[in-house]
Amino acid sequence: MTDAAANDHVMSPLGLFMQADIVVKAVMIGLLLASVWTWGIIFTHSARLTLARSKSRKTADAFWKAKDINGFVDAHRADDNASARMLRAGVDEYHRSVKAGLTDRAAARDRIAVATEDAMGGELEKLSDRLNILATIGSVAPFVGLFGTVWGIMRSFTAIAGANNTSLAVVAPGIAEALFATAIGLFAAIPAVIAYNRLTHRLDAFENELTRFSDRFQSTLSRQLERQ
Repeated sequence: MTDAAANDHVMSPLGLFMQADIVVKAVMIGLLLASVWTWGIIFTHSARLTLARSKSRKTADAFWKAKDINGFVDAHRADDNASARMLRAGVDEYHRSVKAGLTDRAAARDRIAVATEDAMGGELEKLSDRLNILATIGSVAPFVGLFGTVWGIMRSFTAIAGANNTSLAVVAPGIAEALFATAIGLFAAIPAVIAYNRLTHRLDAFENELTRFSDRFQSTLSRQLERQ
């Protein structure tokens, strides 16, 4: 192997990893695992949110076309989406209130609202699960990479002192592996931050859809209460 080829091998990502000490290797491995975890969360949560919104919209659209609320809810009681759960919670509370006697319609409306919004909140909590991990990785990964950078530079200065030589060839490998740790940290952090902001925005939009559906649904039940 020529000197140029050997130098290219040493400065390659694999070469930088192999020549790093145990601390910098641990930093690199940890950041790479964080990156893999980040992409796993991105793909799974994007798919879950897309599917949840699609199912919920389908149920909501079908509900507004239905003529019998009770019949629709009974027919869709096994549906697994946010709109279906909100419908079941609201209608069940409506029937409990009617069965107990409508001495206070305002209180019945409040109970229906609480039941519906509680079902909506439970769905949103499930969809937001692990998004905090993206925020944590996005904020912590650059500092972990910076720790690896500082450690690598310290090794470079130690190499200078030990060799009594200020040549760039002495310090270049240590500085390169240090900067490589920073690059891996950014590689893990940047997608995490972008994905967190994007998924949070999509989740907020879904929450707004569910809130509008909940308001219209509660208005429908409120009109039925007035007829009791």
